[in-house]
Amino acid sequence: MRSTSGGPRVLLRRLRETMAEQVSAQERLDKIVVLIAANMVAEVCSTYVLRVDNTLELYATEGLNREAVHQTVLNAHEGLVGLVASEATPLNLSDAQSHPAFSFRPETGEEIYHSFLGVPILRAGNTLGVLVVQNRAKRTYVEEEVEALQTTAMVLAEMIASGELSALAQPGAEPAARHSIHKTGAILSDGIALGHVVLHEPRVVITNYIAEDLPKEIKRLDAALAKLRADLDRLLERGDVADGGEHREVLEAYRMFANDHGWSHRLHEAVATGLTAEAAVERVQSDTRARMLRSTDPYLRDRLHDLEDLGHRLMRQLVGQNHAPSREQLPDNAILIARSMGPAALLDYDRTRLRGLVLEEGTANSHVSIVARALGIAAVGEVPNAPGIADPGDAIIVDATSGSIYVRPSAEVEAAYGERVRFRARRQAQYSALRDLACVTKDGQPIDLMINAGLAIDLPHIDDTGSSGIGLFRTELQFMIGQSLPRSSDQLALYRTVLDAAGSKPVTFRTLDIGGDKALPYMETVVEENPALGWRAIRLGLDRPGLLRSQIRALLRAGGGRSLRIMFPMISEVAEFDAAKAIVERELTYLRQHGHTLPERVDVGTMVEVPALLYQLDELLKKVDFISVGSNDLFQFLYAVDRGNSKVSDRFDTLSTPILRALRHIVRKAKAANRSVSLCGEMASQPLSALALIAIGYRALSVSAVSHGPIKAMILEVDAAKAEAAILPLLDAPAGSVSIRHKLAEFAEAHGLSL
Repeated sequence: MRSTSGGPRVLLRRLRETMAEQVSAQERLDKIVVLIAANMVAEVCSTYVLRVDNTLELYATEGLNREAVHQTVLNAHEGLVGLVASEATPLNLSDAQSHPAFSFRPETGEEIYHSFLGVPILRAGNTLGVLVVQNRAKRTYVEEEVEALQTTAMVLAEMIASGELSALAQPGAEPAARHSIHKTGAILSDGIALGHVVLHEPRVVITNYIAEDLPKEIKRLDAALAKLRADLDRLLERGDVADGGEHREVLEAYRMFANDHGWSHRLHEAVATGLTAEAAVERVQSDTRARMLRSTDPYLRDRLHDLEDLGHRLMRQLVGQNHAPSREQLPDNAILIARSMGPAALLDYDRTRLRGLVLEEGTANSHVSIVARALGIAAVGEVPNAPGIADPGDAIIVDATSGSIYVRPSAEVEAAYGERVRFRARRQAQYSALRDLACVTKDGQPIDLMINAGLAIDLPHIDDTGSSGIGLFRTELQFMIGQSLPRSSDQLALYRTVLDAAGSKPVTFRTLDIGGDKALPYMETVVEENPALGWRAIRLGLDRPGLLRSQIRALLRAGGGRSLRIMFPMISEVAEFDAAKAIVERELTYLRQHGHTLPERVDVGTMVEVPALLYQLDELLKKVDFISVGSNDLFQFLYAVDRGNSKVSDRFDTLSTPILRALRHIVRKAKAANRSVSLCGEMASQPLSALALIAIGYRALSVSAVSHGPIKAMILEVDAAKAEAAILPLLDAPAGSVSIRHKLAEFAEAHGLSL
């Protein structure tokens, strides 16, 4: 088999003409297989389309029996066609019938053909079907012929993805490309969202696949590759990465791939088949993605992410597209999809239009998940190939109560979720009815139920929920959403606004908790082997006293004439608290000397989140006015678990005996020292966990605004003394002998608690 004069470029031009004709989908597909067979001098050309029931249906053929079209259906792993689909790689055989995977279908009449070349029809790494050519003669197809067929399959992929073939399908057997997709992942932020897909790093939309001027396309590709390599060299020479570390290693890997002759050669080969430069990049990336997605090797999966990013950079250079979508152009009811994302990137979006978030990576205790909960948006993580399963504008449902997402949902699924959203709204109305009720347990124990906040837009939640105040105001969010360091006047204005909104209710301001994965875009990034255990929070503040003094001065001025609560994060030893409090005292003296109105009262406290502090509580509690437990980091450090690592973040239970023993130790020490104690971590925002906290003695909780209603409903129904009697003995039993989570659930069910 040899291509006719003109080869694949002539074929691509003829395919483009056929795609533009006003004919039915079946006629177009029939013409396409005839064109391919003629151009490649093949006696058979067949197109199989992957269906929603995970089978492959023969949609068109030139050479096999026409009666087999829409009649021959293979399982996704059946026969040589199924092998190509499942492996997502070409299969080139000189004698197909001798292959162990060969499956004989008498209705096709293919038993007289020996040579077989099948290539997957791929888009964004997903298999949409299989394209096959066959000949009677026993021969192996040459590399140029394989390349030509892969290029043609790319054009077919766009036809299938457009949904044009859906009209040819029987109900329940539609092409999988544009049909509903159901995926499951990990719950990051509770809620249900219906909306439309926005890709955080959108795929480049290719409008022209077929090259008009081949030498020009090669020059475009070479120029883009040269610029990509120069940009990476420039980044590596910058001071913030020149000294080594993880960021430099990533960029070095990028540079290695960018200069890889094999990658460059494959790109040039793809252009040589008649594709434009950007279509060639997409071809190579899609083939690579399909193979690596089927690999179980974590190293190869990580390298896939490197190649994905590199390919996106190259394609954006070729088409002149910016790195990210315009935040101002975010549509209403947007559902954001990304491979991974930091908290600052999420805060960069218009939260009034953002309804949901889907991540390929990300865990429930990562900072981006915490921000998602603070924003009140439904979020699901650990969704395989998340950016590749949907196109911008696709309808999508994010069910972050079960960890499910539905892309292009059916009308029935959409209607069912619409009803669920209305039901949740009715439940929220019921919670709103509890707004003015005192937050007291059934046996008369008052509970201070506060909210966590971090931006001015959170402030209406104080009145909406009827909370006791703000138990944690994350001051770092103001720093993370800006493009430059907030001026003292900006900080002062925000803190005054917060205190004004709270009125007589208390607000606990946590000083800057930056570092780790909460990097500021305008500050030099310090690369660390283990950022969670590194230079962050109060450690950074004490080493950069000017930054901490400026913030404390703004807080003290904002609190003039009223009560103020300041809390320091990540305190590891009492001496650090002493040093931080000394800054507060110095700033008070400064403001007094300059005639500023001072706060009537300043309470200074600390987060308890570093395990070392558990063994210094007696000394610490003599000096602080209050403490607040940061359960997220405390859990992370006690179990040596990276809360951003999905492989271990769910390995241990937050309601395990060791955690609850540590929390009981803290609350008992605080009460003995007559100091107030609260818990402001995400643990308090889960009704079952909040029940455990009340049982072991906590009477002040700070929760996300969306969790306030469910937590308050549970508190009003629970008998705290009975909960204590049921749970405390379990903490004294041998660790692991009983599931405290299971016992809590049994208690809640027996007492009719709303969870």
